Amino acid sequence: MESVESISEKIYDVILTFGPRLIGAIITLLIGWWIIKMIQKAARKGFDKRDMEASLKGFLNSMIGILLKMMLIISVVGMMGVEMTSFIAVLGAAGLAVGMALSGTLQNFAGGVMILLFKPFKAGDYIDAQGHSGSVSEIQIFNTILKTPDNKTIIIPNGGLSTSSMVNYSTEPRRRVDFVFGIGYGDDVDKAKKILLALIDKDERILKDPEPFVAVSELADSSVNMVVRVWAEASDYWAIFFDFNEEVYKTFNLEGINIPFPQMDVHIQK
Repeated sequence: MESVESISEKIYDVILTFGPRLIGAIITLLIGWWIIKMIQKAARKGFDKRDMEASLKGFLNSMIGILLKMMLIISVVGMMGVEMTSFIAVLGAAGLAVGMALSGTLQNFAGGVMILLFKPFKAGDYIDAQGHSGSVSEIQIFNTILKTPDNKTIIIPNGGLSTSSMVNYSTEPRRRVDFVFGIGYGDDVDKAKKILLALIDKDERILKDPEPFVAVSELADSSVNMVVRVWAEASDYWAIFFDFNEEVYKTFNLEGINIPFPQMDVHIQK
């Protein structure tokens, strides 16, 4: 059985051997942590000067902090005398296991990074993606939140959103509004065209440049279809769409222009 003196000597040797390392590691950790905070603060100021989106600034700043802190911890562990090759191998194995378990989450994370960096859309844009349409309420790291016109909330994972096709209706300040109106085969096409052009000229929200377009587009089974294409500010799109349909219906009725609808004649024979 070891004597008290031998045990004390061993403890003393351990203190002499690892004490300075421990103190140095603690000092390095504290100073390194303070430096990392200063770097994050400077990075935040730089992001503010570049007028980045709040979500992107927070994400990049947190990523900088995580990477620097990981490097600091690895350095501190090395100062303690831990074999770095084994330590990094353990970290790598743990990272691989976590990555495989969270593959879908990591894909959404990567998709969020791509969206925040390349900005195919921003908060407030109206988009159509993944079979859903709505205004972008918030762009998160893993998901994008949409609000539909009837006030539903749609949560779309960023992984699929960043790798599939998407329509952004808010990118351009102007949009083309398309209509198709059917008139009867016995009706006057020139008269119908004049009525449509007069209604277009009457609506001040419809832009004169590009010039409105009205023409016969199809000789259908029971109607002569006329296409109307006009340009407007994106914010006026739906108001013009609904108002113009109503005005055409009322004016065609007043002017004796028939709007055909599908009919079926049934003949009964005895």
